[in-house]
Amino acid sequence: MRSLAVIPARLGATRLPRKPLRLLGGAPLIVRVWEHIAAMRVADACVVATDSDEVARAATDAGADVVLTSPDHPSGTDRVAEVARLPRYRDIRTIVNVQGDEPFVAGAAVRGALRMVDEGGFGLGTAAARASRDVLAQPHVVKLVAADDGRALYFSRAGIPFLRDETDASILDGRVMQHIGIYAYERDALERWVGLPEHPLERIERLEQLRPLAAGMAIGVAIVDEPPTPGIDTEADLDRANARWTALTAGRT
Repeated sequence: MRSLAVIPARLGATRLPRKPLRLLGGAPLIVRVWEHIAAMRVADACVVATDSDEVARAATDAGADVVLTSPDHPSGTDRVAEVARLPRYRDIRTIVNVQGDEPFVAGAAVRGALRMVDEGGFGLGTAAARASRDVLAQPHVVKLVAADDGRALYFSRAGIPFLRDETDASILDGRVMQHIGIYAYERDALERWVGLPEHPLERIERLEQLRPLAAGMAIGVAIVDEPPTPGIDTEADLDRANARWTALTAGRT
């Protein structure tokens, strides 16, 4: 196998308790995410990584490959790294991390992140989409700026790039980028990431990707046309996701 998709799923979410097992379209959320990623066929194997027996049973019953991981991991990236170290995956070169609360993530974003590693020459890859200026004032939306060669310069919840001269707002057109939380890793880069200590910038912004960035690791950014789909963090998010699921499934009948 050349590539591996890992979906980390932690049961202990605080804002939406028991999130991976909450129902989306009548099935656990983690099952819907696994179905979505498996159907993309972007990797040679697709694995759910969880610290919960309940989540493991739900995913296994749906037909997913599951790995029970340590409950002590501080991030999804650490959980992904544990899976990648298993003997059966030791020949995998590229790993992609898809968050367990992203049932509608665009295939272009996943493929784009992988392309940054497989073809772009970066050890790490992610994705972003052009966004409206409105997101600059929204701290829950992660923004990024990138160099002309596609390398990420910074990620922030703040409004970047910051417009100093408000009389020339048109210069922002096409420059506001919303991050899509997909990560692809070359194996050695993944091990280096999880071996780094937590960085102050990571603690300040609560963005784990600032850890490798601050250490000088290059993160390639694939710009995709599809707008980012919201993750599911609250009851309201879950309600909206179920409404979207209903609309999508009705459109297929």
